[in-house]
Amino acid sequence: MLRKRVAAAIIAATALVGLTTAASSTAQAASVPVFDHIVLVMFENHSYSQINGSSRAPYFNSLAGQGAKFTQSFAITHPSEPNYLAIFSGSTQGVTNDNCPLTFSGNNIANQLLTAGRTYKSYSEAMPSDGYTGCSSGTYRRKHNAAPDFPNVPASSNVRYSTFPSSANYASLPTVSYVAPDMCHDMHDCSISTGDTWLKNNMDAYAQWAKTHNSLLVVTFDEDDSSSSNHIFTTFVGAHTQVGSFANQVNHYNVLSTIESAYGLTQLNSAAPITTVWN
Repeated sequence: MLRKRVAAAIIAATALVGLTTAASSTAQAASVPVFDHIVLVMFENHSYSQINGSSRAPYFNSLAGQGAKFTQSFAITHPSEPNYLAIFSGSTQGVTNDNCPLTFSGNNIANQLLTAGRTYKSYSEAMPSDGYTGCSSGTYRRKHNAAPDFPNVPASSNVRYSTFPSSANYASLPTVSYVAPDMCHDMHDCSISTGDTWLKNNMDAYAQWAKTHNSLLVVTFDEDDSSSSNHIFTTFVGAHTQVGSFANQVNHYNVLSTIESAYGLTQLNSAAPITTVWN
């Protein structure tokens, strides 16, 4: 009888270990990978239906076919600027327009990363100089670059896109990079095909590199074409990323929480990180 009880206890303990291991593996699979680099590129003012499957956006669609495409991705509000603040700081900061200049004292993803000993840079195309705080210059607009709105983000983290590393030097990228194409290449003032060509010429090499270098490319839009639904095109491409279409509803806050989760940072917004797309 004693032997039977001992044997039963051993079997039960073994089963418990197995269940614990399985639970641990499941939890690990559901977490966001710790990427060496994340690059987030933001385009302007086009709806999901204007990009998805469009002959004017062949590269957007080809890129999404290499990673996770979110079929139910939404911006936070209209117009543009509060969406940039949302994905940068976890809040629209009460902004309901495109006014400039603005100054906020709150936390943000750049300050979080820098405080945690990691690195961050906003790369803005057509910005006239590194650390520039002016509202506009040529085809550059500060409203599409939230970094200078926060004094706790150093000027060294607000730089020209011309300083973005070449393909031979992607390993020198910051932990997180934000890329703002200019007013033409982000499709605000120019065509979808213009933005599509810019994305291919400027980000395809990084997208391919990211797949084999523990890195990630995020491509999204600030808002749609001013409709009430605010349905936008968003895709993740890179290492650890499943290939396919995902119908879970996400927005800018979920994208921010995902980046924060990758580096163990406190969430600035209560929106859940995206955990459904990782291998």
